Amino acid sequence: MRRPFLNALRAAATVLAIGTATAQTTPPDAQIARGRYLATAADCAACHTNPFGGKAYAGGYGIASPLGSIYATNITPSKQYGIGDYSLAQFTRVLREGIRRDGAHLYPAMPYTSYTKLTDADIAALYAYFMHDVAPVNVPGPKTSLPFPFNIRASMIAWNALFLDEHPLRSDPNEPEAVNRGRYMAIALGHCDTCHTPRNELMAEKSDRPLAGAAIASWYAPNITNGPAGIGDWTEDDLVQYLKTGDVPGKAQAAGPMAEAVEHSFQYLTDGDLHDIAAYIKHAAPLPDLDQTQPRDAFGHAGTDEALLRGNPQGQDSGERIYQSECASCHRPDGRGSNDHYYPQIFRNSATGANAANNLIAAILLGVDRTVDGKRVYMPGFGASSFVQPLSDREIADVANHVLKQFGNAHDHVTPDQVAVIRQGGPKPFIAQVSPYILPAMIGGGILAILLVAGGIAVFRRRAMR
Repeated sequence: MRRPFLNALRAAATVLAIGTATAQTTPPDAQIARGRYLATAADCAACHTNPFGGKAYAGGYGIASPLGSIYATNITPSKQYGIGDYSLAQFTRVLREGIRRDGAHLYPAMPYTSYTKLTDADIAALYAYFMHDVAPVNVPGPKTSLPFPFNIRASMIAWNALFLDEHPLRSDPNEPEAVNRGRYMAIALGHCDTCHTPRNELMAEKSDRPLAGAAIASWYAPNITNGPAGIGDWTEDDLVQYLKTGDVPGKAQAAGPMAEAVEHSFQYLTDGDLHDIAAYIKHAAPLPDLDQTQPRDAFGHAGTDEALLRGNPQGQDSGERIYQSECASCHRPDGRGSNDHYYPQIFRNSATGANAANNLIAAILLGVDRTVDGKRVYMPGFGASSFVQPLSDREIADVANHVLKQFGNAHDHVTPDQVAVIRQGGPKPFIAQVSPYILPAMIGGGILAILLVAGGIAVFRRRAMR
């Protein structure tokens, strides 16, 4: 009973903090501007705007999850399809508890587990921005339809009771101010933890492994703690450059969900906020990974000039031939990439030095696509829908192994089965693996109970007739 009481007090405090402000009252311009910046820092547009011609914040983007696609909703001030009728208290409840105006529970694909740490003032600013600066779009979004029993949203009541931590972030007086500010920007707003923290069997973050790396559909959000398994060899300036551009030559390039975060969010933050985030990340306690004993960007070196071998396929394996025909024209035969770093070097690169080649496989399958400062960085994928050259699971495994052997972590080895898993959306967590058996088990359990009851009645009747 304690949590609902505390939530009611917090909601009441929020309302008192801004007086009688409602969706109909025009808030100060400064508050709207603050809300606009916060929405960018929280990367709301990346999920709530369909990248295929959708209008801003009108929803429709399918967020990949191990249980199926979860569609982001319309969060424009449309009264029919969006949040136009939400009060500040109802808006606050969405962010802090993951509960909609109609009482339905959200799935934590909407990172309310992080947004619950937002301050009252910042929630009020976000509310002012969405209600007064975002154009209403009267279009319904597609409905999320997960398999049983995950389609029962009320199950999130139990999940929240077990795993939702609604305690506010508290500043540590023993840490620099920049670290405290960076923690708020990275966790409460940027929700870095929701991607980079491994999860347990019920898809809750493991509190003892913060930022230690986790699978995100076909991609892998790596360990970003300040140690050999993470970003211990990165400087604060390296991190700022990566967040702002998605590219640090000789270390890493952003792809997949991280490219989206750079494109829609991080590149627009102030240098001060980026440095605060970097200060916090560099301050994070190093967490080891037994399989990653040296930094991911410490592997490999430039290869030999394979151009001398072209036209002479003798002694070349499948992976080498694919690399020469599909990859070398951009990344160069020796793996150095282009002089302007548009095509990155592939040795001393986090994608080729990781202990698990998920991101290397995903980049080959899905490609790379991010737009920063108005300039698009693009690499075509070689999956089934490739307009360049679709490659089979075996071919992708072959070329990945060639790249690892020549330019990266030669101890890693990719199999066609691994490629197939990445192609199908990544490894399935325990809860997704058992989901097909839940309904049959429940039905089977019900049938067994009926048979036991029926058998008991039959035995009772036979005895009564003796």
